[in-house]
Amino acid sequence: MAPPARLSINVLSRSFPGVKALDGVSLEVAAGEVHGLLGENGAGKSTLLKILSGVQAAESGEIRIDGAVVVPAAPVAARRAGIAMIHQELQQVPELTVAQTMFLGRQLVRAGVFVDRAAQEARCRAILAGLDPGIDPAARIRDLTVARRQLVEIGRALLDDARIIAMDEPTSSLTPAEFDRLAGVIEGLRPRGVAVIYVSHKLDEVKRVCSRATVLRDGRVVGRVDLAGTAIPALVSMMVGRDLATAGHSSFVRPQTLLSVRGLARGAAVRDVDFDLRAGEVLGIAGLVGSGRTELLRLIAGADRPSAGEMVLDGKPFLPPSPRAAIAVGIGLVPEERKRDGILPLRPIASNVAIATLGRFTAAGWIRRSRLRAAVTALVRRMALRPLDIDRPIRLFSGGNQQKAIIARWLAAEARILLFDEPTRGIDVGAKAEIYGLIEQFAREGRAVIVVSSDMMEILRVSDRVLVMREGTAAAMLDRSELSEEAIMRHAVPVSAIEKEAA
Repeated sequence: MAPPARLSINVLSRSFPGVKALDGVSLEVAAGEVHGLLGENGAGKSTLLKILSGVQAAESGEIRIDGAVVVPAAPVAARRAGIAMIHQELQQVPELTVAQTMFLGRQLVRAGVFVDRAAQEARCRAILAGLDPGIDPAARIRDLTVARRQLVEIGRALLDDARIIAMDEPTSSLTPAEFDRLAGVIEGLRPRGVAVIYVSHKLDEVKRVCSRATVLRDGRVVGRVDLAGTAIPALVSMMVGRDLATAGHSSFVRPQTLLSVRGLARGAAVRDVDFDLRAGEVLGIAGLVGSGRTELLRLIAGADRPSAGEMVLDGKPFLPPSPRAAIAVGIGLVPEERKRDGILPLRPIASNVAIATLGRFTAAGWIRRSRLRAAVTALVRRMALRPLDIDRPIRLFSGGNQQKAIIARWLAAEARILLFDEPTRGIDVGAKAEIYGLIEQFAREGRAVIVVSSDMMEILRVSDRVLVMREGTAAAMLDRSELSEEAIMRHAVPVSAIEKEAA
């Protein structure tokens, strides 16, 4: 008789007002298996993980671990049952050390009173040796890379003897090299018998680390697949319920130059950058992490002040002292850290869209709410916001719909230059296609768009030209006819790294 699955989820259901988040969802994960959980934002993945980790309760159904029924009534109960959750946004205290983080809430003591720091660090070092021996147990969490912080969380799970580890978008902030390291660590969990649930919108990564996957759509299971025999287009079709158009690039570049940048610099982060941006153009900015891409966008958006150089907007000198000044002349930034820098999470969609243009809806100090609501409704309908509810707090919307609300904000402000920093990070494949369509639509209207992205295929898909950044400088400007992943990487990689590889 075959042993029971390490994790069995049986006909789990959960509803929220107006939404059936989970509708009889079942799945099984074997010991040592890495199982993908796929679906668009809003498909039910987050609700399932929250129930599994004790954050929310199911209305019906059951969870079994090694055949025994488990009721994770709270996160502490879930951990005691052997379930560990590694969140996309790591929930760690920056000032604590690695050892303190791993033993948080379960400190080792001596004499019944004193925290035994030496014993904690020794135990921590032993566990991390199999993950990344370079992590110092005495190091502060704030000083670690995102990749190493994730490994600390995996180490914490192993410290708890976790039998099930759920990973929610674990690679959203990782470089390809860091993903390679994480993939190796995940592979090393198989012999331990750990069952891993892996949630990601990056389907190529899912196919690499997972053997099977369960696909959710609208709270229901629509497929269980063997990933080795399933192509990515088939997965996408299963997730969204339709075939996504794979349209090629269309160019709408006009002769008019909207923005000229000459010798722009900010310390060592950005140095001597030149380029022209034309109406209807989509300019991609590529480069390795730390190459100065985000810092360049912040200078244009007025979030930082340059130390040298000049900008010319519509033939006039342009040096915005603040984001407000940049907004006033038609520049809008869709930031990389959407939840931290882009939204007011507790406020409704209406407030988030109108925040940059409230003056247009104000008379004698009073907000003309009917006019504001009509304008916001028209904008978010154009963005295909789902659900179309401008009174709903933005934190309750998926990442893709939050992104649409931020874009609507800049349309309300009549922005002519839109700056996108990692526009589709943490967004599902369906919403990603919609964002690409919006970028193309803005170019068709004669707006100019700058897109910073770590996704090479995204850069190749949307860009008319690509500015390649390397160590804070503009290493190359590639025309559409010159674009390829190889050409971009040839200019993006520091010369010292190329020489070292050749040696």
